[in-house]
Amino acid sequence: MLFLIFRLDQDRYALNAAEVVEVLPLGPLKALPNTPAWVAGVFSFHGQMVPVIDLPSLALGRPAFRRLSTRTVVVRYPPADSECGSKLLAIVVEQVTRMMRRDPADFTACGVATPQARYLGPVASDPAGLVQWISVQGLLPDEVKAMLFVAEADR
Repeated sequence: MLFLIFRLDQDRYALNAAEVVEVLPLGPLKALPNTPAWVAGVFSFHGQMVPVIDLPSLALGRPAFRRLSTRTVVVRYPPADSECGSKLLAIVVEQVTRMMRRDPADFTACGVATPQARYLGPVASDPAGLVQWISVQGLLPDEVKAMLFVAEADR
């Protein structure tokens, strides 16, 4: 399986490349008042409004650093109603510099429960250290999902 690798501070993380639609440079966003601080805003992606999550803000409590290697990663996000298919979600991540091919079986549970961070998945080891799989599906709490993915009929 192919993974997109990025860093949050000194730690490495992996996104399943099959969930990635496109990797973009940082661009302007429309802010969304009265949302959690880690909801960076929305932007137009091929004419579709896509909500953007600032992963360093969510995970570390600080906004993403504006670096050349900081990217907006557009992913397929499974909505609560699976009959509707997936939605698009964008994630701002830092130090996006490489891909990695690994067998999913190489990843094992880290042994620590993280109910407040359901997106933290299993961990794999390699000569460079540990890398943790990020679950796209676990990124958003239910109340934020309802806020960002409003049904067309409710708009």
